[in-house]
Amino acid sequence: MDDLGVEVLLLSTGPDLPWLTGYEATPLERLTVLVLGRGGEPVLVVPELEAPRVGDIEDRVPGLTVRPWAETDDPVALVGELGRGARRVAVGDHTWARFVLAFQDALPGAAFVPSSTVTAGLRAVKDPAEVDALRAAARAVDAVAVEMRDRPFAGRTEHEVHRELVERMLAHGHQEANFAIVASGENGASPHHDPGSRRIEEGDVVVCDFGGRRDLYCSDVTRVYVVGEAPAEVADTWAVLVDAQEAAVRAATVGTPGETVDAAARGVIEAAGHGEHFVHRTGHGIGVEAHEEPYLVSGNAAPIEAGNAFSVEPGIYLPGRFGLRLEDIVVATPSGPERLNSAPRDLAVVG
Repeated sequence: MDDLGVEVLLLSTGPDLPWLTGYEATPLERLTVLVLGRGGEPVLVVPELEAPRVGDIEDRVPGLTVRPWAETDDPVALVGELGRGARRVAVGDHTWARFVLAFQDALPGAAFVPSSTVTAGLRAVKDPAEVDALRAAARAVDAVAVEMRDRPFAGRTEHEVHRELVERMLAHGHQEANFAIVASGENGASPHHDPGSRRIEEGDVVVCDFGGRRDLYCSDVTRVYVVGEAPAEVADTWAVLVDAQEAAVRAATVGTPGETVDAAARGVIEAAGHGEHFVHRTGHGIGVEAHEEPYLVSGNAAPIEAGNAFSVEPGIYLPGRFGLRLEDIVVATPSGPERLNSAPRDLAVVG
């Protein structure tokens, strides 16, 4: 905050608050916000009826003061008092617009910037405990990916398989499932397909991309299942994708720009004649959010740092026919890239 000239940080709903305090605000019309001033003590402004959820946070977060407010109080006015005189305020990226506008009225002399100006770079570098949390989340979805190899796909709808993925993530220790993409047949060519009523058939290629949160930190993995033996074209295209992902993982070393990792995957796919069929970046950072910095994409010249965690997920999508994607989470370490996911990376043949 000193380096950036930010005098007050205001964190409400969104990932920054639990990342700093362990407490996640309920998204309500009643305001919860952490007010952190440069050199001052942090104050958590919280609705009185939410105070029991905060628990012993003052013991867990040294220096923190909890300020409950009653139904007839004005919490925005309290924020104005706590931040009086600030000229540059960072407000949580996920804060509701109604509160951002109210903060601007309460602090009329301040310029406002996103909290990610302060927190994104800090969150992007994971400490050993955070890597352990990501590793545990990865192990859980790996177990799900392996279990699905023995499950029936044919005759079930995409939504039925989606529901099973969600249930299995929860059974393996995730507190919540963030998403579970199940895209069969021609639907696989839509990278973010919404699972629907399409019934999976013999010969279908099924893209399963799923993840959630376990002890605050996220998982994200993609594996592909084929109902019956894979056609030669699918198998050949998958081999290209495996090579592309491996090239990107090997390139993801400390000091390498994110765009170079993207280029490593893209080069393999382009050489195989599928350049136009790879329509998204190679990867995104992961932590308390499923998508956060750093991003492995053309134009990102920022070097990878030790402790960065990110997906490596090249894809090839043939409209009207099928799609393929292979995704693992990788952590950059001084000794090289470490894959956190270990589920088999072949085309899984299922019934």
